[in-house]
Amino acid sequence: MPRRRLSSRAGRVALLHAVAHIEFNAIDLAFDMAARFAPAISDAGLDAQRFVKDWFHVGADEARHFGMICTRLSDLGAVYGDLPAHNGLWEAARSTSGDALARLAIAPMVLEARGLDVTPGMIEKLKAVGDAQSASVLSVIYDEEIDHVATGARWFSALCAARGQAPQETFRNMVKTYFAGGLKPPFNDEARAQAGLNPAFYQAL
Repeated sequence: MPRRRLSSRAGRVALLHAVAHIEFNAIDLAFDMAARFAPAISDAGLDAQRFVKDWFHVGADEARHFGMICTRLSDLGAVYGDLPAHNGLWEAARSTSGDALARLAIAPMVLEARGLDVTPGMIEKLKAVGDAQSASVLSVIYDEEIDHVATGARWFSALCAARGQAPQETFRNMVKTYFAGGLKPPFNDEARAQAGLNPAFYQAL
């Protein structure tokens, strides 16, 4: 995807379109999490009904986020689908489709956690070019994504405990197996900590 300066309308549309694509995939990821892995949660002796409810809540948030971004794109004379978008999120979903721990590690604890790292910088850049409306939308998304990462981290730790596995070591193994290239700093340690991800999970990666 081409890079454009945020000082231009085209640049802001490109950024928002990329975010819309992430949110669109996140809707599918949340509901797929609930449908695909509830049996594994039940088999582990955990509350599958609570698991489904938690991921339906996340999916509803992601759908609202997608709508907010689409509304802002419309304000700028664009719609989702105007630009090309990568398939990395769904490729990650497919690669982790056979293991609940792998999906929990890669979707919320790697991919959504990365959003916590980069979104504050995007917000500041949008404010700097005078686009307070887009910055406000991203601020709402950023605040709520902390809870989404926390949901993933909580269920990951619970499933690790049920299976007798160490969460931090298991997370690192999942990342090495399912996420090519490793994690890249800088990390938003404060937001990650709010979501239950302390540096021991990710610094070594």
